[in-house]
Amino acid sequence: MAKIAFLGLGVMGGPMARHLASKGHEVTVYNRTSARAEAWVAAHGGRMAATPRAAAAGADVVLACVGNDDDLRVVCNGPDGAFAGMAKGALFIDHTTVSAQVTRELAAVAAGLGIGFVDAPVSGGQAGAENGVLSVMCGGSEADYARAEPVISAYARVCKLLGESGAGQLAKMMNQICIAGLVQGLAEALAFGEKAGLDGEAVVEVISQGAAGSWQMVNRHKTMLADKFDFGFAVDWMRKDLKICLETADEIGASLPVTALVDQFYKDVQQMGGGRNDTSSLIRRLRKG
Repeated sequence: MAKIAFLGLGVMGGPMARHLASKGHEVTVYNRTSARAEAWVAAHGGRMAATPRAAAAGADVVLACVGNDDDLRVVCNGPDGAFAGMAKGALFIDHTTVSAQVTRELAAVAAGLGIGFVDAPVSGGQAGAENGVLSVMCGGSEADYARAEPVISAYARVCKLLGESGAGQLAKMMNQICIAGLVQGLAEALAFGEKAGLDGEAVVEVISQGAAGSWQMVNRHKTMLADKFDFGFAVDWMRKDLKICLETADEIGASLPVTALVDQFYKDVQQMGGGRNDTSSLIRRLRKG
């Protein structure tokens, strides 16, 4: 069992930290809003800290799951950052979805301090975090990954090292690119069926067993048909991720025409007041028309 610090207790981080505590690890948590950390400790034990540095002091492994590049820099760097509290030889695992650029930047800082660093963004949404069945895409050295994998296994169904620092983030971009196209296709199909007067539930029962089937179809068609969109990853966060994908595509010379289009469709949903809706809310703009 390890001494662990977990930074960021949102809809993903809170359940992930809970799984670590349930496996017997000694967990100290930090959250920017202290009330959330207090509630987590009251429910799951362990202790809370007032700063990332205080949480990381004495920890074997420090994990983070925060909002974006700037949030990650704040919890890592500076006099109150986690790096300032970590001992040489400790390991930092980042579950935030951020740019590969900031990952490489922070991995270099960590290396200079003798700290291991693994970028490990996740897929599976809130349900995956709650049920401990996330897919985790990792970047870093083989040695650091070998230390990280047993910790990550507390809440992962699959975890794999995909390359050097930044590789995990690039893989997560591929994941989000796939999701954007899949959700838009599903939204168009369901909206088409409604216009055609078909029973969407009955149609999905058939086509989900064939080549059109996907996780999105199986897990989101019922809520989309019911016009309910409070089931996971929010549009605001998806647009943050797609912005990273599109900027990286420009840097490496990749073409993402469908992703760019779906990003604008998500912008439409935001303008309809749906920024906190889950990503399947793309169907809202089609029904509006």
